[in-house]
Amino acid sequence: MKPRSLRPGDTIQFVTPASPLSAEKLEFMTRLLTEAGYKIKIAPHAMEWDGYLAGTDQDRAADLQAAFDDPETDAVLCNRGGYGCSRILPLLDFERIANSGKMLIGFSDITMLHLALNNLGMPTVHGPMPLTLHYPREQWVYDSFLGALRGDLTQPEQAPKATTVVGGVAEGKTVGGCMCLLTDSIGTPWALDTTDKLLVIEDVDEMPHRIDAMFTQLVNTGLAERAAGFVIGEMTRTDEHVDEAIGGKPWREIIKDRLAPLGKPLIIDFPFGHAKNMLTVPFGIQARLDADACTLTYLEPLCD
Repeated sequence: MKPRSLRPGDTIQFVTPASPLSAEKLEFMTRLLTEAGYKIKIAPHAMEWDGYLAGTDQDRAADLQAAFDDPETDAVLCNRGGYGCSRILPLLDFERIANSGKMLIGFSDITMLHLALNNLGMPTVHGPMPLTLHYPREQWVYDSFLGALRGDLTQPEQAPKATTVVGGVAEGKTVGGCMCLLTDSIGTPWALDTTDKLLVIEDVDEMPHRIDAMFTQLVNTGLAERAAGFVIGEMTRTDEHVDEAIGGKPWREIIKDRLAPLGKPLIIDFPFGHAKNMLTVPFGIQARLDADACTLTYLEPLCD
């Protein structure tokens, strides 16, 4: 079920399975990929708007399914997150998608698609989208992204290092994404499975007490205990989003309070997700977390 690595001349189809975006926000990603030798195809309903959704559930699901079924498409890149993937999960044939041999790339709300496909054994790519790269990033962000498309998981030396909270070494398949979507999945047919896995988490614009609530949910459900280790990215803008009626606490302290007592290898500030600059991170393949060295090393290839 591994995706094929991309080569110059391959076609990447842009789809919008969640919230909408304007056409000009596709321009930089289109230029980046065409200069790297790829062809671009835009899904039929990719530029539609329906409030906070990019068109109807049926059209968004049809675009995504058709992109994976399309013999001329070699990889599927989501244009943005926002909200909406949960609504189309029942409309998709995930078995067919998982057997397509095509790479899925995206993050944020795309977490729901990562979970569904990772649960079936298909690796996916938590990486920047057209909306993400509409804003300038450091060169190592582009290098990490383009490398992953080729199946090269080398992490650029210029990427900042994480910080150790609990030392130790753990191995397991990577799983995770945006924290609020991970907790939303609990109780659904596409639920987060952490058993013996490295849980890789980030989020954006959540208040401190909500970060506490979501990590507490992982603890209370046993999902945190079943994980092999934790790789925590940035809780972007959380420290600025304090409900004055409740009060706040730095998000790093919250994570230490909730996860450190489990005694499992734990690092924070791993550079991925909604942070200003982010690594492209595969989910669903075996990796080693060395929390003392603050490294996440992949033990198997992403692509066939």
